[in-house]
Amino acid sequence: MTEENLPARVRRRPEDKGFEQLKLVSPHGAEYWSARDLQPLLGYNHWRSFDKAIAKAITSCRQSGNDPEHHFARARKVVPLGSGSEREVRDYHLSRFACYLIAQNGDPRKPEIALAQKYFAIQTRRQELSDAYQHDMERLELRKQTTEEFKALSGAARNAGVQNKMFGVFHDAGYKGLYGGLGSEQIKTRKRIGKSENLLDRMGTTELAANQFRMTQTREKLAKEAIQGQQRAIDTHKQVGKEVRDAIRRIGGTMPENLPPAEDIKQVRKRLKGRTPPLELNGPDAKDLAGQEE
Repeated sequence: MTEENLPARVRRRPEDKGFEQLKLVSPHGAEYWSARDLQPLLGYNHWRSFDKAIAKAITSCRQSGNDPEHHFARARKVVPLGSGSEREVRDYHLSRFACYLIAQNGDPRKPEIALAQKYFAIQTRRQELSDAYQHDMERLELRKQTTEEFKALSGAARNAGVQNKMFGVFHDAGYKGLYGGLGSEQIKTRKRIGKSENLLDRMGTTELAANQFRMTQTREKLAKEAIQGQQRAIDTHKQVGKEVRDAIRRIGGTMPENLPPAEDIKQVRKRLKGRTPPLELNGPDAKDLAGQEE
């Protein structure tokens, strides 16, 4: 009796389980699947045919720029025989990415392969949605923090002697320091943002973070050095903005005036309000058998 024709009654029945239930975990915490367990789930009755599908997947892995050895590890598996004895057969330990490639390179006439391809397509879309959701949440939270910091900085400016009618000049000084001399209205013109729009509402996460840092450092400097006087406070805000700009330049970052405007935060808030967090994968599809991302 050949290894690919072992009687079904004496085999383990991985076909009774779903893909995620067949997942195994290595001693160092990396997830993997046994090709022998996956074989019946994908509709292959004979190992020889499934081995050909694996070979195609290995070629596809190499052509995609990934090292097959990181995703297809040769192994041995002990299976029971009808006589009650056991036999060792060839096997592969497969990463999630390898399973995906096998499904993509499998026989499309098999309904099991079609279902597997659909499964991975859904999982990939879920990950895309999850990434987009996390990005939206991060930006919304940062925008909230910037609003609070703006209020706190205004309070610190008032304590330093800035009059209400000069608040616009004070806040514009920070923008001019950070944006190479451009005030808020000039920034809007450069980025083609409507005059009635709130500039902070059109900033992406990187730009928001830079402005939040500028505000935080200005507020702390006003308090720590007990700065008093309207003009001194304005000059301090502009100087802190310049120093943040210099830091961005030193680390090779993009100058804030060159960052593109982001989607209006109101649209992000509306989108998040109408949906719940999507399901996430157990890990990036391309993790290898060592648990590392390719």
